[in-house]
Amino acid sequence: MGQVTSSTQHTQHQSSSSSPASCPVDHSAFAKHSQPSSSCPVDHTSLAKHAQSSSSTTSCPVDHSSMSRASSSAPAQCPVQPETLDPRNHLPVLTQDRAPSQTIDLPTERTTSSIPRDAAGQWEYPSPQQFYNALVRKGWETPENEIETMVEIHNFLNEKPGKKFKNGRRKSTSVDEKLQLVRFKGRPGQLSPKARFWLFAGWLLPDRFNTEPPFDRHDWVVRRPSTGEEVRYVIDYYGVPPLPDGSPVFSLDVRPALDSFGSISMRVRAATREAWGKMATEATHT
Repeated sequence: MGQVTSSTQHTQHQSSSSSPASCPVDHSAFAKHSQPSSSCPVDHTSLAKHAQSSSSTTSCPVDHSSMSRASSSAPAQCPVQPETLDPRNHLPVLTQDRAPSQTIDLPTERTTSSIPRDAAGQWEYPSPQQFYNALVRKGWETPENEIETMVEIHNFLNEKPGKKFKNGRRKSTSVDEKLQLVRFKGRPGQLSPKARFWLFAGWLLPDRFNTEPPFDRHDWVVRRPSTGEEVRYVIDYYGVPPLPDGSPVFSLDVRPALDSFGSISMRVRAATREAWGKMATEATHT
């Protein structure tokens, strides 16, 4: 009778071995060494009650009810908030403070450009100190004694597009007014469709077309104050072989983006003028 009881309990132990409430006693060994009247020393009744009242072993140890009550007042947010960018140029506010690793003092004076920002005045270029802080922020290692020269080149390259779209607008309309640069964005590494086309042409005919991509790209949004019309210009900056004296030379491709019928019309008129001008020059030389 005792052996039958022990055998039955052993079978139940095998079928429920994954349960945390299984009997810890090896019933098979117990049955071999016990007398027929012996029984398991573990109270299986209380063990079963404990198994019914306990939760799964894979339950989360955190009290979710209290956690949900504590967090119900505010949604979860990322503790790292993105820095505020100036919507006009998509850049953070650059300080005039020295960088931690900086070894020499850099000028903090800013140069006023010839490019109108609004009716109140023109845009200001960053100072050498602000320019250096921007390079440090991007992780670019640049000799500090070359920063002022880099700022001069930067300002020179940004003056050229202003003159180009100003001349283009004067040719396309009889109204002479100061266009305003509302906002702009640097997009280095993002090739425009036109730049991709010329790269493909250079791949096909490397002896005739440029095979180097532009080293920089800007998108400028220009406003005409009399009508409030805004036109986006795409500017690709190319480097060309330097002059014999070593002076750097740059080539800028400035044109309206194909965002509207007016911009498309401007592009067509500009291309027509350029083609006629080239034909007239060739005819003169012949």
